[in-house]
Amino acid sequence: MDWMETAGEAPGGADAAVEVKAALADFVGEVRAFQGEVKVLVKEQQERVAMLDRKMGGYGRPPLAGAAESGAPHRKAFAAYLRTGDDDGLRGIVPEGKAMTTAVAADGGYLVDPQTAETVKSVLVSTASIRAIAQVVQVEASSFDVLVDRSEVGSGWATETGAATETATPVLERVSIALHELSAMPKASQRLLDDSAFDVEGWLAGKIATRFLRAESAAFVAGDGVDKPRGFLTVPKVANASWAWGSLGYVASGAASDFAPTNSADCIISLVYALGAEYRANASFVMNSKTAGAVRKMKDADGRFLWSDGLAAGEPARLMGYPVLICEDMPDIAAGAHAIAFGDFRAGYTIAERPDLRILRDPFSAKPHVLFYASKRVGGDVTDYAAIKLLRFAVS
Repeated sequence: MDWMETAGEAPGGADAAVEVKAALADFVGEVRAFQGEVKVLVKEQQERVAMLDRKMGGYGRPPLAGAAESGAPHRKAFAAYLRTGDDDGLRGIVPEGKAMTTAVAADGGYLVDPQTAETVKSVLVSTASIRAIAQVVQVEASSFDVLVDRSEVGSGWATETGAATETATPVLERVSIALHELSAMPKASQRLLDDSAFDVEGWLAGKIATRFLRAESAAFVAGDGVDKPRGFLTVPKVANASWAWGSLGYVASGAASDFAPTNSADCIISLVYALGAEYRANASFVMNSKTAGAVRKMKDADGRFLWSDGLAAGEPARLMGYPVLICEDMPDIAAGAHAIAFGDFRAGYTIAERPDLRILRDPFSAKPHVLFYASKRVGGDVTDYAAIKLLRFAVS
């Protein structure tokens, strides 16, 4: 009351108070109106975004290979190259060391993107091929040299005062593995490639893996070494009693074209112990399905089966306690055939390959189809002739 009275007594005090109150009321009204407009605009934007989401969800084109990766520009560029032949995206990618996403400008070829390359590699490793138990090395040259120590360092007894005598030095054997070009050429129609829902990368990886698997597996077993790896069954073979470096020793089955009619399991036991003790710890049997069917019936003198199935999922079957690799490229049981191999293949056979795959797109040679020429370089050879033994179906 005192303040009001004092303000009222001041000249013009009442008029100033009224003006302040009116200004404040106008300001508050404007703020509330602005808030109302903002709420209306936000609501309209939300409705608009929801409408766009519904449209994109209903009519959106599915991305290539399941889920698009915004952080992998090489995949988009590779997919564009496979579908249309547009290589601008691939050429624009900056090379990073030995990554499999760089362009090979020298010959117009392009490396397969990492996901496709890993898919091919995983299929080759997981299937029934010598690759699964052999030594696999990746090289950046046209060949791979393996140095094998096939002798022992000499030694001898010495006395305290006697003169030391010279002993034998080890002998190193050099095995050179040349790399050969393995290729596959699947084809697809241009209309199929234009269909955005078609997983062209997955399809291409499956085709390449299937072709490469068949060619590799056959070459690692029976390749002649001419423009392909040399298989371990194509090296010279001699009776194990007269074995020498440069050949594989074999044990006879006891019958011309079958196992011996009596004590048929004896040849399997002889094969196991024909291999040196230093190799048996990591040894495996290799045979095809027909041979495995015959061996599976074998029993020892006490009537126990030599064959035992794996106890866990994915574990290989075992013969006399050693794992068995079923490789369909091994020969069937026949006169003179070496249908069973036993050895430490990680020591005895080496596969050398370049880590890169390449794909060339050819839309002209098979119109209206598009050819995809995929290639890689791989080689293989026996590197330790003492690490593998064979069972020959013969009387002796």
